[in-house]
Amino acid sequence: MLSLMNQVRLLAFGVLKDTLGPDSAAITLPDGVSVGDLLDIISAKHPGISLRGIAVSINAEYADRARLLQNGDEVALLPPVSGGAATESEKLADFTAPATLTRAKIEAENWVNAAKSGEDGAVVVFDGIVRNNSRGRRTLYLDYEAYEEMALTQMKALAAEARANFGVRQVNIVHRLGRLQIGETSVLIVVASAHRSQAFEACRWVIDTLKKTVPIWKKETFVDGSVWADGEPFPPGIGAGVPDAP
Repeated sequence: MLSLMNQVRLLAFGVLKDTLGPDSAAITLPDGVSVGDLLDIISAKHPGISLRGIAVSINAEYADRARLLQNGDEVALLPPVSGGAATESEKLADFTAPATLTRAKIEAENWVNAAKSGEDGAVVVFDGIVRNNSRGRRTLYLDYEAYEEMALTQMKALAAEARANFGVRQVNIVHRLGRLQIGETSVLIVVASAHRSQAFEACRWVIDTLKKTVPIWKKETFVDGSVWADGEPFPPGIGAGVPDAP
């Protein structure tokens, strides 16, 4: 009897691209191979690669190590995230959209003004900007990349969850992709609500959760070199790579 074979498409992001390459690769695997098996295969093929603390998605949804791979799956290797169909100008932005990825400069005032409504008592904003130093090194610029399809899905889910859990009226999450200069906005969270306390709580929860779960990575370029920024550990139940040491 012939053994069944599956072909999957492998994507790598962030620091993993430096080892596996920036382009997707088709891999043929025997039937019955799991996510964990695939990670073992990759580790054996690339002895110097570190899969500690990574997550894996299948078809843009997080998957655990036991998940079996099927023919045609798109498998993405996601290092801990660091946090962004882009528009060329913010004039084209949909200011009512709960989630936006853009390569245009983010003008916070436009999003805040669009979010205001007569029923609101507060609009709370988190405006994350590029600073000129990190870990004692002078920063020249940052580059952001994302697994865009999955990032938008995750951002929309965060906005919906924030509205439901905190009782706020509107949440907008905007993340910039591409090269950012010092002082430019990388991520903007705008929360509109009848009451300020819920708006503050929702805004804090959204940015904290986004930084841990949405597949966006940051490369920092300094005067003396560049490095992919270390991300925060994935929340329990998401990570599929080698666990971090206790």
